[in-house]
Amino acid sequence: MLIYLLPPALVIAAALLTQPQPEPPAITDTIILLPDEDGSVGSLVVSSDAGEQALDTAYATAEADESGALATGSTSAAEVEAEFGSLLAATPAAPRSFTVTFESGSADTLTRSSLAEVAEIRKYLTTVPAAEITVIGHTDRVGSLENNDALSRQRAESVKRMIQSAGIDAASIAATGRGEREPRVDTADGVAEPRNRRVEIRVR
Repeated sequence: MLIYLLPPALVIAAALLTQPQPEPPAITDTIILLPDEDGSVGSLVVSSDAGEQALDTAYATAEADESGALATGSTSAAEVEAEFGSLLAATPAAPRSFTVTFESGSADTLTRSSLAEVAEIRKYLTTVPAAEITVIGHTDRVGSLENNDALSRQRAESVKRMIQSAGIDAASIAATGRGEREPRVDTADGVAEPRNRRVEIRVR
């Protein structure tokens, strides 16, 4: 009679191989509808081979398994933060736009309502590290094309300086003028329109 002595490691390995292995976890895709910063909620439709499900409330969820079957449910802000907080923190801020308006013919005198907007812009920029800022100046249709081109550039440069005064690096701000070419409100030539005497600030 032959007796084979096997190393303990091989015995353990053989025993493990003969035991039933657990099933791998099922693969599912999870979709969560998050509210906007102001609390508003949009809607979306989740589609799969098995059908469709509409999500239209904050933190509504839909899960699709490997077969495509959809199951809906809900979660909470606390649960989302616990599971996805680090991922959400690393997500770039959504682009944001601001508009300030100028007095007629002026390159550096803002309307009264726009003074508060400049303060809001400066405050917001402190929350956006490494922001890329585009400043675009516009005019109404009073004056010549050439003069309005120059005026729109001067307005953009004026707003650029206002932003820089909040400690923002000039290299991150691109300023340009579009003259009267892109009005917010269409008018005939020579018509003064306060809403067209503006500078748009886009932050991303």
